[in-house]
Amino acid sequence: MLEQLISADKRLLLLLNGSDSAFCDHLMLIVTRTSTWIPLALMLIYVLLKNNNLRKFALFVLAFTILLLITDRVSSGIFKPLVHRFRPSHEPSLYGLVDICGDYRGGLYGFFSSHAANTFGIMTFVALIFRSYRLTFTLLFWAMLSSYSRIYLGLHYPGDILCGALFGLMAGAFVYWLYDYACKRLSSQHVYYSDQYTSTGYLMDDVHLLVATFWLTCIIVLIGAVA
Repeated sequence: MLEQLISADKRLLLLLNGSDSAFCDHLMLIVTRTSTWIPLALMLIYVLLKNNNLRKFALFVLAFTILLLITDRVSSGIFKPLVHRFRPSHEPSLYGLVDICGDYRGGLYGFFSSHAANTFGIMTFVALIFRSYRLTFTLLFWAMLSSYSRIYLGLHYPGDILCGALFGLMAGAFVYWLYDYACKRLSSQHVYYSDQYTSTGYLMDDVHLLVATFWLTCIIVLIGAVA
């Protein structure tokens, strides 16, 4: 059964990996970089500072740090050295079959994907804080796009991405539960019933600003991929 799953994972990888397009290669190399999404991170910090006092913002920073420690260290510090599954870019049996862009091969082992765990963890945590459908779908698209870039570049199997995403979803929900519990202990929580606010008290205009920042970043990325 396990061998069949591994075989199916490899076939799906070869179906989704790479292309004959130099534009797509460049695009995915840009998408996969953490630095590409710095404008979105800065806008998130601005919105959180604007809508919260310093104590609650500090609590968010603490929870966010704990989340990244969980998702990154469990994947990179525990699973990858324990499972010892080669990335597609390092797998001898796939030599010459996997498209590699710019000789970017990543580390030796790839199960499960830290990239997927981190992005889906962040997506879940932030979506639960804001409770906006528009922002949730935007963050989900970001997490899926970032994770797919790892398959496209030959750095992860789809199974690596799926397991990383599931772990990230669970970690994000767990850390949010801790964050929400701490917030309730610090001060009373209010439910907002207004078109101007999300149910957790964030201005909709600020949520729209976050969404607009993401799509503006995507446009800049597309322009950069063409250049």
